[in-house]
Amino acid sequence: MAVKSDEIIELLYLKEEENVPIGQAAIRAQQPGAEGLLQKMAAEGLIAVDGDGVVTLTDAGRTHGRQIVRRHRLAERLLVDALDPGADVMEQGACTFEHLVSQEVTDSICTLLGHPPTCPHGKPIPPGECCKRVAHGVVSLVMPLTDLPCGKDARVLYISTRHHDRLDRLASMGLLPGVEVRLHQSRPSYVIQVGETMLAIDQSVAKDIFVRQK
Repeated sequence: MAVKSDEIIELLYLKEEENVPIGQAAIRAQQPGAEGLLQKMAAEGLIAVDGDGVVTLTDAGRTHGRQIVRRHRLAERLLVDALDPGADVMEQGACTFEHLVSQEVTDSICTLLGHPPTCPHGKPIPPGECCKRVAHGVVSLVMPLTDLPCGKDARVLYISTRHHDRLDRLASMGLLPGVEVRLHQSRPSYVIQVGETMLAIDQSVAKDIFVRQK
């Protein structure tokens, strides 16, 4: 599928996430030359246009959009967690990645990163088939703190939790993305060292802290 078609489908998918309708005129303004392309996409069964000109994805278009967004957000996660480039490089790289990489490679990267639930901006990464099964034979580059071997050092990459009070508590203890930690014990609670401070946290908290082993 053409890159321009992918960009329109991605735009529509993101608007659906935000529950914001978008019309043909707005799409043409964002994607020059889209008018004929919209007609072609409608004929291919990827989009539908109602009487008011509002454009929506069909089931087929939504499936394709989900794959594009999954690739883009996994690329962002990979670039930030593994390479840590600047924001502009991250976005440019993710945009290129989403058009070129196969589903098999995407799933391999997802497995390598430990099946991250969100991108660096906190937006959900649509899960793939690899997320629904236990992966064997591939060591994850990124792992929850609960998988870090005792005595090993790691860098906190992100914290995945919907509990804002938990995020605030971890931040007050100095557990933030970018901080280096060492796991000293995992039973009966997880004891980690942050700088000169020793912290004890429950397993339910430790499993939400994703790290990269040094």
